[in-house]
Amino acid sequence: MPTFGENPFAVLTTVVAPAILTNACSVLCLGTSNRVARVVDRSRVVATELATLAADSADRARWEEQLEGLRVRARYLFWALRLLYAALGAFAAAALIAVVGSATTFLDSIDNGWTFHIAAALGLATGTVGVGGLLAGRLALKYIAEETEPTANRATIL
Repeated sequence: MPTFGENPFAVLTTVVAPAILTNACSVLCLGTSNRVARVVDRSRVVATELATLAADSADRARWEEQLEGLRVRARYLFWALRLLYAALGAFAAAALIAVVGSATTFLDSIDNGWTFHIAAALGLATGTVGVGGLLAGRLALKYIAEETEPTANRATIL
């Protein structure tokens, strides 16, 4: 196990991966939040249009169908957003644990390296949770895109 004296970039090396993944996850969160905003805006337009239609109007069923589709899409987006935020938190925690774990190499002579090994295991676990959340969130977004493909071709929703 290298110490800071042998390799001054050891801490930087252990923090880079979680930091890059944190950045990537932040970008996905931002994009997903923008999608949620678009769904909310479109839902308002559809709800306004529904309010102007008579209960027996021929167009009402089409507008209600759009609103229900938007509700489903919003639920999926919020689910994906929760996963992505969980991944973001896990990556941030992994980066912090990596820094703390690397700093414990100074304590190796005191506790025979157990502190470092515990921090490494925690960092690996939180990083794994982060990657799982990132993949699940990304797959959810892909599913949403595939699900809305036919409606996008009709140009009725967004």
